[in-house]
Amino acid sequence: MATLRPLNWFALPTAIALALGLSGTAIANPIQTPLSTNVVVNGSASGGQSGDCGYVSSTPTQVVRVTEDFTSLRFSVQGSGQPTLMVTGSNGRTQCVMADRFSQGAVEIPGVWERGTYSIFVGDRSQGNHPFTLSISQGN
Repeated sequence: MATLRPLNWFALPTAIALALGLSGTAIANPIQTPLSTNVVVNGSASGGQSGDCGYVSSTPTQVVRVTEDFTSLRFSVQGSGQPTLMVTGSNGRTQCVMADRFSQGAVEIPGVWERGTYSIFVGDRSQGNHPFTLSISQGN
């Protein structure tokens, strides 16, 4: 006859918290310039923080370390819903671009970047889970 063991009630809340904390965030390993190839990260935008750049996660989607001044990079997002793209630099400066009804779910931030570390966040203008593809490319 099988013996029933009591359910460990501490394991269930821990498992739920881990699942909720990790869901929706695509966290890739930090990268640094120069990039030998384009970097592509797929994920789901489902942040809980509402701010000037929509609903973004508190954890960056990608971290980029720029190793030399005047590096040309392009951060592009294609997603369902109305994606937002936020780049925060080590100098505290934040840039945000939000999709509108004309962008068809595509937003990008191109530019020439100074040496430093940049945190890239992909979010959405509305709350919920929205699949996206983040592409990072380096120009010549």
